[in-house]
Amino acid sequence: MKRGVKTIKKANGAIRIISGRWRGRKLPVLDVQGLRPTTDRNKETLFNWLMPYTTEAKCLDVFAGSGGLGFEALSRYAASATFIELDKKAASNIAENIKLLDIKSEQVALIQGNALRVLDELTEPFDLIFLDPPFNKNLLADVVNTISAQNLLAPDGVIYIECEGQGGNYIVPQDWQLIKEKQTSQVQSRLYRRQS
Repeated sequence: MKRGVKTIKKANGAIRIISGRWRGRKLPVLDVQGLRPTTDRNKETLFNWLMPYTTEAKCLDVFAGSGGLGFEALSRYAASATFIELDKKAASNIAENIKLLDIKSEQVALIQGNALRVLDELTEPFDLIFLDPPFNKNLLADVVNTISAQNLLAPDGVIYIECEGQGGNYIVPQDWQLIKEKQTSQVQSRLYRRQS
């Protein structure tokens, strides 16, 4: 960094909630390195896939970033959302947006920390898990293994995995059945359902 040049983290963008109780609401998002909120178009596709699974779901947003996926699920009447985010500034931005939306404390949890360590300590299973890690960091294999080992995906629960177009090098457990898939040159999106 050049001397005398100060970098100031400020909300320089916004995410939009597409549907549900907060439809159309825009939430401020910080300019944090590596943060790439899911585009409206991808979010729309994803939540069309998730239509049968969102209402009353207990959700886990593992690499929460802007919190966009967890907030969208809560807007669509998920029972609760747990956000895990490593970056302190991004986590405090999620906390601000939780206040902004006036979400009840029993409906939401925010854990700032390393995803693998946090997942190791979770004991309750979730109905809906979002895995959208920073690209090209090789995080998926370990995270998928930890979710499986900790039994964090409930039977009949679904897990959404988004990674770089070449696939992110992960193997899912045998009882996770691929139910939806979309591939572009840059992004691979997959939805798995855990067979009961």
